[in-house]
Amino acid sequence: MLAFMLEEFLLGAGYAVPAIATRLNAALRAIAEGTCDAAILDANLAGVSAAPAAAALTARGIPFLVLSGYTAHQQEDAFAGAMRLKKPCPPEKLLTALGALLNGK
Repeated sequence: MLAFMLEEFLLGAGYAVPAIATRLNAALRAIAEGTCDAAILDANLAGVSAAPAAAALTARGIPFLVLSGYTAHQQEDAFAGAMRLKKPCPPEKLLTALGALLNGK
């Protein structure tokens, strides 16, 4: 449900949302099949680590930010170096972070 609320928020802010994946397999499929400029990734997708999705994004050169309730110390190395935002995150902070990610900052 949160993913769909996030989609509505991003669409309202003028972003395109090419895919939503709430499970790891769907995320990996979307990364392999789709094209996007950046991704927002939760560290945990339905109880499964999203580290393989982070690795796939990194391999494709797609920048991503991690939006998670987990601390950096609780996350795997696959998320190292990624911009991190703690849930719950104020909407303005997410937009600022996404803009910075897309602008390579």
